[in-house]
Amino acid sequence: MSHRILIIDDEDDIREVATLSLETVAGWDVTTACSGTQGLTRAIEYQPDAILLDVMMPGMDGPTTFRELRKNPATAHIPVLLLTAKVQSSDQRRFADLGVEAVLFKPFDPLTLSAQMAAVLGWN
Repeated sequence: MSHRILIIDDEDDIREVATLSLETVAGWDVTTACSGTQGLTRAIEYQPDAILLDVMMPGMDGPTTFRELRKNPATAHIPVLLLTAKVQSSDQRRFADLGVEAVLFKPFDPLTLSAQMAAVLGWN
């Protein structure tokens, strides 16, 4: 089964590498958004099976975007995995306390990203 993934990240190179990784390695269908605001719209339109969401973005950051996704009945059910370069344990706890499925770290390995996501989401 081909899963549908939405990647929300303000960095072009991260979106490109993650998209190539998930499409090539896992055969998943991927769409992207370059901001939290655009991501909210895409999530409603695209109805992905999961969202890979960057923490640090200008304007609406990842945690704020996540809370907005949860407020909307059309997107509240979609599992969200945060993607962050912040590796401090206090940051990790704060992100986990939001209620996201997992926190993945940048830089990620493009060859194992889909396996990490599948394991967290129970898609194995």
